[in-house]
Amino acid sequence: MKADATHPFHDIDRLKGARILCAGDLMLDHYVYGQVERVSPEAPIPVLRVERETRTLGGAGNVLRNLAALGASGSLVSVVGDDAAGREVNRLVAALGETESHLLVEKGRQSTVKTRYIAANQQMLRADRETVAPLGAYVRADLVRLVEQALPSHAVLVLSDYAKGVLGDGVAPALIAAARRAGKPVIVDPKGTDYAPYRGASLLKPNRRELALATRLPVGSEAEIIAAAQSLIAACEFGAVLVSLSQEGMILVEAEGGVHKLAAAAREVYDVSGAGDTAIAALAAALACGMSRLEAAHLANVAAGVVVGKIGTAVAHAGEIAEVLAHGADALAGKVQPLAGALEQVERWRHRGLKIGFTNGCFDLLHPGHVSLLEQSRETCDRLVVGLNSDASVRRLKGEGRPVQGEAARAAVLASLASVDLVVVFPEDTPAALIAALRPDVLVKGADYRIEEVVGADLVRSWGGKVILAALAPGHSTTATIRKIGAR
Repeated sequence: MKADATHPFHDIDRLKGARILCAGDLMLDHYVYGQVERVSPEAPIPVLRVERETRTLGGAGNVLRNLAALGASGSLVSVVGDDAAGREVNRLVAALGETESHLLVEKGRQSTVKTRYIAANQQMLRADRETVAPLGAYVRADLVRLVEQALPSHAVLVLSDYAKGVLGDGVAPALIAAARRAGKPVIVDPKGTDYAPYRGASLLKPNRRELALATRLPVGSEAEIIAAAQSLIAACEFGAVLVSLSQEGMILVEAEGGVHKLAAAAREVYDVSGAGDTAIAALAAALACGMSRLEAAHLANVAAGVVVGKIGTAVAHAGEIAEVLAHGADALAGKVQPLAGALEQVERWRHRGLKIGFTNGCFDLLHPGHVSLLEQSRETCDRLVVGLNSDASVRRLKGEGRPVQGEAARAAVLASLASVDLVVVFPEDTPAALIAALRPDVLVKGADYRIEEVVGADLVRSWGGKVILAALAPGHSTTATIRKIGAR
């Protein structure tokens, strides 16, 4: 079997018209980051000094997040408990914007929360709080009814099963039957060892381990994986099985006999958390806008490759996927990034224990003074982020006729310097919002400022960071250079 090396789909904007309905287990992913510097005197265990915490949607909620990142339209039907975690999940779903959600509340049920404790590059512990049980009869009936009502206005149904009970006790078969009556394809992210409840689904997406558990067949070689997938198709009448193989890519096996190997699209693997949700979202969006299974699988493979290069339960943005489709996986290594990409890159660096520095400016007609500032800034940190004023921002600050070079050219010149690790263009007059988002450990400005005049100094100090004034290289000024040119 030869690998399918091409990416036949490049018009990522087509995904914006897709409408996907998601149903299944919903959870809250809670990450606690810190440093371990000593062992507890109470027991032989490390003490985590907590520095920050994040909360994001997991399970079916992460599928929804990925759909939003792709520009597709997602709707969610699920169940939460009457508790603080359930209310936080509702808030996070609402924050996604153009998303329709029907979150039923079941009294006595505990919303699923997965708390991961992380120090440096290591996940130290995961603590789960949850109820693992089928839904009560009334809530189950309400969930099935809501999905039936929503199906006509959506192109694809996604079932996200994490074995917490939302799709158990006959719910999954009922939803698949309803989708088939409505003529809508169903994609399933399965759990457990019995796939009979998913009978008749259009596409199933297990990983290698899940395939082995469900079929009780060997999956060590490609031939064995294909045979196991074909046995599932025969037993449960699936339209296709897409098996994810982590760093080895994916294999698509179709009921009609087609078999396709997709090589891994990841440039560097940091964290596989949520990669399956990303792949499911890309599959669903692609099928919803009329792509073939193979085209959809290619897109899912690329999306999964993007997200495993990030930390935590992350998403693959449409722009990132478009870059990989156009230029290959190494495109994501570019230094010039939008804010979303920059935040994720900084998170990767921080996960590795690296110190983040920040400086900013217009950097119009780069001169030795600029180079000196950037080199001094880089000496204070492990990775330097440069905030670059947009063209409109420079015009407001410097007047008409500036900048001499557009923001794309200025960003490219900065990115070519060894001292600069990341460039982010910001549209505001000051970098205050960018600094608040990036939370650098070190903020550097030229010594022509006093520390109390440096924008963002109070913010950086508030989280324990440092503000440093760099020595000026005398005799260099962009404004003076422009005057000289004009005088000639």
